[in-house]
Amino acid sequence: MNAATSLLAVLLFACAAHAQVPETGRAQELRFSAEEVGASMEDRYIDRTVDLAAAGKLDQDRRLLARLRYISTELIRVASELRPEVAGWRWELHTTDDPEVDAICMAGGKILVGSAFVQRLALTDGELATLLAHEVAHALAEHHRETFSEAMLVNRLPAVPLEVVMARLDSDITLQIRLWKLSSLQESEADHLGMVLAHRAGWAAADIVGFYRKLAESEQGARVSGAYPAYASRLSMAQGMARLFGE
Repeated sequence: MNAATSLLAVLLFACAAHAQVPETGRAQELRFSAEEVGASMEDRYIDRTVDLAAAGKLDQDRRLLARLRYISTELIRVASELRPEVAGWRWELHTTDDPEVDAICMAGGKILVGSAFVQRLALTDGELATLLAHEVAHALAEHHRETFSEAMLVNRLPAVPLEVVMARLDSDITLQIRLWKLSSLQESEADHLGMVLAHRAGWAAADIVGFYRKLAESEQGARVSGAYPAYASRLSMAQGMARLFGE
């Protein structure tokens, strides 16, 4: 190990943080700073939205964009009660006509929602709030930051810059498979935390259950694989949470 690598290893160790996911209390070990991850993911978000805009696939559905931005305001406020720094993030939300996109949220609050997905499920405002709450929950729980940290630890990578870890994750199928359990856990956690956010933002439990019922019944649910839990299990969780909410 040369001097530069040794110094980087020391810096990564020094910035390692032990954290807990809000509400669920799950422990996390975070090797990269929130600022570094947020800046890198913002760059990726900008690149993606610029490409979509150039292809004429960004923010074409202005009515949906207005609905999403209105709904997201209260969700972000509730999220900031669980993690105060969330209020200072530069949240950004866009829609896309790309049929391959359902919804994503990158670290730091960069959200992209697929208009075709919303139209196919005919989401009401409450159901749309549940979808958004799931994405806000990913950012709130710092799932990207955790994934990048775990990618270095699980694969026993030497201390390397964040961009190297991100590139490895993009191209290394073996590494992706090794992180599958974490990804699956994060999706279930985002469901749970998202339901809490939607409820505290004032949306009815029936809306939350309705969203997951539509997922379970849709062809979209049938084709999604990978880290997502079975949609029947997600619906069951929603029904259980509705009972906890007393509705």
